[in-house]
Amino acid sequence: MPETQSSPKRTYQSTEQRQSATVEAVVHLCAEQDPSTLTTTRIANAVGLSQGALFKHFPNKNSLWESVAAWVSEQLTQRVFSVTDQQEQADQALEAMFLAHVGFIARHPGIPRLMLGELQKPGNGPAKNIIRQTLAHYRKKVVGLLELGVRQGRIASGIDTEAAAVLYLGAIQGLVVQAMVSGEIHTIELTAPRIFKLYRAGLQEVPHEPEK
Repeated sequence: MPETQSSPKRTYQSTEQRQSATVEAVVHLCAEQDPSTLTTTRIANAVGLSQGALFKHFPNKNSLWESVAAWVSEQLTQRVFSVTDQQEQADQALEAMFLAHVGFIARHPGIPRLMLGELQKPGNGPAKNIIRQTLAHYRKKVVGLLELGVRQGRIASGIDTEAAAVLYLGAIQGLVVQAMVSGEIHTIELTAPRIFKLYRAGLQEVPHEPEK
């Protein structure tokens, strides 16, 4: 008897896989349009789901945005922070983290839009709170490295570490904004080392007391 050919099996994806794919689709779509205009219909189409199937994995749009914010937080606090473990000197750890963060944005250009969009929303929704906490944790990490650099003698002892942390984050944000204005987000990885070189020079200068 001739062998019967079995019909191809449909690829099964678990709920976790569907959720992960949806989160990554949102991050990708945010690079193409304003996150506030992103509809669940377009998100569902991007992952090959019906809108009804999408809501089986996420009860509502807010829960989806919360998952996206949690993904961004995890990426920043694990992938970006982890590069500091490979450096003994604090200033080198700061540079490695700076470049890793910029590289992360270059690969996921929708993230700055997404984070800014959430921070601009009224109220204190779960996604907004996650992003706020992530940025606060990030600033604390930078301050800790700056203080370590002072103890190691790699950073001037009179440096205002809180202000230096603000400047560090501001340098990354400035790079992103300029790249968005020019429409060439991929160029930020080329510019980042030059920007950090200027930042590091400021850390090594001994601040002068203001004249009385």
